[in-house]
Amino acid sequence: MSVCLKRQALHETASSSLPVLFIMVPSCLVLPSCQKHVGCGEVLRVESQTDSTSTPCGSSVTPDFWDMALSEDRVSSWSCKQVAQWLQEEGFGEYVELLCTQHRLDGLSLLALTEADLRGPPLGLTVLGDIKRLTISLRRLQRQNQAQLEELGLRPTDSLHAGLSLGNEWSCDGADRRYNGGERACNGTELRLRNGDRSGYSSGGTLCHTHSNGRCRQHLAGRLDPEVWKTVISSFYVFFVFGFTSFVMVIVHERVPDTRTYPPLPDIFLDSVPRIPWAFAMAEACGVILCYMFLLILLLHKHRSILFRRLCSLMGTVFLLRCCTMFVTSLSVPGQHLKCASKTYGDTFGKIQRALAIWSGFGMTLTGVQTCGDYMFSGHTVVITMLNFFVTEYTPRTWNLIHTISWVLNLFGIFFILAAHEHYSIDVFIAFYITTRLFLYYHTLANTRAYQHSRRARIWFPMFSFFECNVNGPVPNQYHWPFNKPAFMKTLIG
Repeated sequence: MSVCLKRQALHETASSSLPVLFIMVPSCLVLPSCQKHVGCGEVLRVESQTDSTSTPCGSSVTPDFWDMALSEDRVSSWSCKQVAQWLQEEGFGEYVELLCTQHRLDGLSLLALTEADLRGPPLGLTVLGDIKRLTISLRRLQRQNQAQLEELGLRPTDSLHAGLSLGNEWSCDGADRRYNGGERACNGTELRLRNGDRSGYSSGGTLCHTHSNGRCRQHLAGRLDPEVWKTVISSFYVFFVFGFTSFVMVIVHERVPDTRTYPPLPDIFLDSVPRIPWAFAMAEACGVILCYMFLLILLLHKHRSILFRRLCSLMGTVFLLRCCTMFVTSLSVPGQHLKCASKTYGDTFGKIQRALAIWSGFGMTLTGVQTCGDYMFSGHTVVITMLNFFVTEYTPRTWNLIHTISWVLNLFGIFFILAAHEHYSIDVFIAFYITTRLFLYYHTLANTRAYQHSRRARIWFPMFSFFECNVNGPVPNQYHWPFNKPAFMKTLIG
């Protein structure tokens, strides 16, 4: 749009003898102070004076005002100062310092601003009325500059219209969907933020509406709340389960069958493969390496709180099930090399002391802990397999080397457990099956919001519903350095 300026001297009149500025507007022009449209070919007469009563809307004309008026047709070229002027005109002067001074918001970033940006960090606006009013003003500004949005590669669903569009189309993951009566649905399985792939996603995150049992909830799909307090609860849960498991192992040790009466059960693998004395130590070494790999991923992952919460909830649940199985059924010792006999610890205090020793040593022979009777099913297989699945799930699919190393450690760890004749084959098989199925079922439910908020999930999986109710779809594999120093690590990782 071109704007022609013409200065013309007027004859002296009773009102003024000052020169008058004529603005010839060949197409529609929106003034920010009053949103008044000046039609094509009309002449807007504004006297260049200091009297504030002769301006189009009764406000004083300043150089900043004219700078904005002349660049109104190109909002993307606004400076921070012009954005501040626009905020003042819209009645949001209190946010000028935050938006324009602290975060250097210019016209280009103003067009891309979303309600999710206003609510989330680093802005973190908390006054709901201001958020909604500013959202409406931004929406109006975007409607007036749709051509610029298209030039910048921004669509209504890419910017402010993410979940708030007033039209007849609803978009999630780049696919348009009809909604009726304001009920908009967004399936979490379509959120493709997995493995760092952000194609088809809005810069501010999509606002999805979930309707379950007559209630409507809003979730920002691009924003994941770490909910540290839930992670703390899951940590207490897994520590309690580990302590309870240690106590059950002490009770099971008292009931271990006598090898003279109940010899080892027939087992095809144990009967075919000779025992390797150092194999169990190697199995635990594989578990330690996998643990260090997961801790490194946990340190660098952007959503480390969610990862650790899921690990604790899954590990605690599997070991709680293990407490039931090994307490209900006592299997005979799998090998004659195991010097296991029924052992009584006397009073309850002695049992608690033994349980604390097992708990503090993580139940590992590398720390000097020797247990008997806890065969159904293998706790070592559970830990190794769970760590392997977390390493492969929360790293990009292109990290083939990491995935290969993780799976090799998992499989070799299982082999070494059997080669050491510390567990029956069925112990290891059941442990692997239960761990993998529970991991896959949990993540399938977590990635599918239709099940995540269903009444059935709340009844049958109350802990899952509690931990995952605010996690919208798959967790993206994004990484960043959590510390300020060294600077090169923050630049390298993000």
